[in-house]
This record gives sequence, C-alpha cells and structure tokens, in this order.
Amino acid sequence: MRDLAHVRKWIPHRTFSPLASRCSFLYASLMLGKPRQAETEAQLYDAAIKILTRRAHSVSEMKKALSRRCEQEKLVKSVVERLKRENLIDDARYARQFTRHRAEARKQGQFRIARELRARGVADPHIAAAFKDSVDETNPTAILRERIERKLRVYRGKIDERKLASLYRSLIGAGFPADLIRRELHRITHKDVPEIEIERA
Repeated sequence: MRDLAHVRKWIPHRTFSPLASRCSFLYASLMLGKPRQAETEAQLYDAAIKILTRRAHSVSEMKKALSRRCEQEKLVKSVVERLKRENLIDDARYARQFTRHRAEARKQGQFRIARELRARGVADPHIAAAFKDSVDETNPTAILRERIERKLRVYRGKIDERKLASLYRSLIGAGFPADLIRRELHRITHKDVPEIEIERA
C-alpha cells in the first residue's frame, strides 16, 4: 500500500495546508454548532418540543436554548409562557426530578445538587421543596455510605491519612455535609478524620 508521502507527490501542496485544514474545521464547527433559526412562533414551539424530547429543561435553560434559535425576544417569551401553561416546563417538578436522579443515580449530596440546580436557574424555594419531598425517597446517610464503600473498594492496601484525606475531599466535592462525612468515615474505617478547610463554589 502506498504511504502518505507517496500520495502527497501527486496532490497539490495546498490540499495539505495546515491553515486550510484549520479553517475548514472551524467553518464546519460553526455550521454544525449553530442551530437552525426559527422565524415564526410555530417553528420555535416545534424546536422547544424537540429540545424537551431529549431531556427535561428548567425555565431558564429553555429560554437560553430558544434564544439561540430566535433573536426575537417576544417570540421566545411567548413560547416559554405557552410551555409553562401546558405544564411542559415547571421548575418545581424539574427540581424534584433532578434531585431524585442525582441522589439515586449519581450518589450526590444536597450541596452539590443545590449548586447545580442554581446554575440551571432554579430558585432556592424550589430547591428547598425538592429536598423536603425527597427525604422519604432518598436517605443522604445511606447514599453517602454506599459512595464511601464503593470508593474504598477501589483503594489498594492500607487506608492511610493521605487516602482518607483524598476520600474526604471527594465526598465534600460530591456535596455531602462535612460532619456527616467525618461520622461515616469514622464508623467505616474506625479512624478520626479532622475537618479539612475546603472552599465551596
């Protein structure tokens, strides 16, 4: 089989120009990354339905998604209000579903879940209500224990202070309260875990 160097002799040099390749890639990225623009309310509503078939969205997320597809703020606002009237987007429901999924499937704590919900534009009252509703369905202590046990299975050898501190930081990052983490780590490892100063985002 002829190698690339042999083929280059028979193809103009500009075909292999790094600048041309880079420009082509950038053009393709821009074209593929820009969603089709909606010109009417009906088109924008259809786009919103397609967005929701992929996953649930908060009201803020939907506004941003539609704004990328239509520069007319009036149309965006109208479609968002219609979606709310039809109960297709609802921040209270979104917060409950998001909280349940992140706790059960990803084993995340409330601090992490709350931070991510706020990043999606969900108001604190909806977040607090979601946590209250999830108490009967998701037990933070049980979730934390499962996460700790899963992490400990990965570690090899003795659990020293360095590994314990690393585990502590990962659990803080997952959104669990520091006092609960220290208590559960002590219960499982029989080691005292000092509080480590970590800034929350």
